[in-house]
Amino acid sequence: MKIAYLSTFYPFRGGIAQFNANLYEALKANNEVIPFTFKRQYPDFLFPGKTQYVTAEDNAHVIDSIPVLDTANPFTYLSSAGRIAKEQPDILIMKYWMSYFAPSLGTVARKLKKQGCKVITILDNVIPHEQKFFDKPLTSWFLKQNSGFIAMSESVRNDLLSLRPDAPHILKAHPLYNHFGEKVDTLEARKALGIDTDKKTLLFFGLIRDYKGLDLLIEAVNQLDDSFQLIIAGESYGSFDKYTEQIKNSRNPNKYKVFNRYISDNEVPLFFSASDVCILPYRSATQSGITSIAYHFELPLIATNTGGLGESIEKPGVGLMVSEISAVSIANTIRLFYEQNRQQFISNIQKEKATLTWEKFGEALISFAGKL
Repeated sequence: MKIAYLSTFYPFRGGIAQFNANLYEALKANNEVIPFTFKRQYPDFLFPGKTQYVTAEDNAHVIDSIPVLDTANPFTYLSSAGRIAKEQPDILIMKYWMSYFAPSLGTVARKLKKQGCKVITILDNVIPHEQKFFDKPLTSWFLKQNSGFIAMSESVRNDLLSLRPDAPHILKAHPLYNHFGEKVDTLEARKALGIDTDKKTLLFFGLIRDYKGLDLLIEAVNQLDDSFQLIIAGESYGSFDKYTEQIKNSRNPNKYKVFNRYISDNEVPLFFSASDVCILPYRSATQSGITSIAYHFELPLIATNTGGLGESIEKPGVGLMVSEISAVSIANTIRLFYEQNRQQFISNIQKEKATLTWEKFGEALISFAGKL
C-alpha cells in the first residue's frame, strides 16, 4: 500500500507530532509511506506558546518529511495537493484538531479524493472545547472532503456524526506513547524535581488552557490537608497570573509545585515517576494524550467524567472518575483514591497496555481503508 501522510512532523514539536511519528514508523513496516508536513503550521500570532519547533532539550523523533503546506498561504493549498498527487498514493492520511486547518487540509483532501485516493483523517477534535461561530461550518465542509475517519473516543465519534451522519468511520483508542523512556525511582524523581519526598503527590500535566480546569484542581487541593502536594507541569496558553493569585491566596501555597513551562521529552519521566496519580480536572474533553503517557508510566488516573475520558479510565479500571465537575467532588475523589488498592489500578493498566500499540492502530487503519 502506498500512503501519503500529511500532518505535523519534525521539526515541529508537541503531542500531535509525536503521534504522527509513532504511527508513521508502525505503518512503514509493511507499506510505502511518504511523510509531508507544513512549511508553516500556524502564523506566530496565532500560536500561544513560546515556540512551535523542537528545541535542544526535546527527545525529538526525526522524520525526514517533505514541507509543502503553508496554512496561511492559499496559493500553497493546490500546489501541495499537486505535489502529493504526483506520488499516486492509495491513501492520504491527515490529522484534524481545529477548524483553522479546514481550508488548507480540506482543499488538499478534495483534490486527492477526486483523483481516486482514499482520504482518511484521524480526528482529535471535531467540535473544539472553546467554540467560535465559524467552527461548525468550516469543519462540516472539511468533513465532506474525506473518504473516512478514525475517531479515538465516543464523544469525537458523536460529534462527527452530528455534522456528517453518513460518515464512514471506525473507533480506535489512542495508542500509547512509547518514546519517553523508562520510569525512574520515585524518591529519586522527587529529589530531582526539588519537591517534598514524603507527601502524597498529585500531578497535573500538559498544556494549560481554561477548559482543563486547573483552577478547580487548585481549589480541590486547598481543601486537602498538608500531607498532599500538587505538581503543576506545563506551558500556559494564556496568562498564568490567575492561577498564581489563586495559589498565593490558598491556605498553604507550599503545597503547589509549579513548573509553568514547556516540559521537554527527556524531563517527562521525572514528573510521572514522582507522582502517585495523574489528575485531569477537565471541564470538557474528547480524549487526552495525557492518559496515553500515564499508561506508559503505569500511573493511575483521576478524571472528571467528560468526553471520552471514562472510556480510557473507568471502563478498564485504571483510576477513578469524579462524579461532578467541582472542586469539592475532585477533592473527595482524591481522598477516595488513597483509600483504594493502588496496585490494582496499576495491574489493570498493564493489561490494557498490550492492546494499545501503534502496530495495531496501523493495522486497523489499513483494514478500514480496504473497505472504503
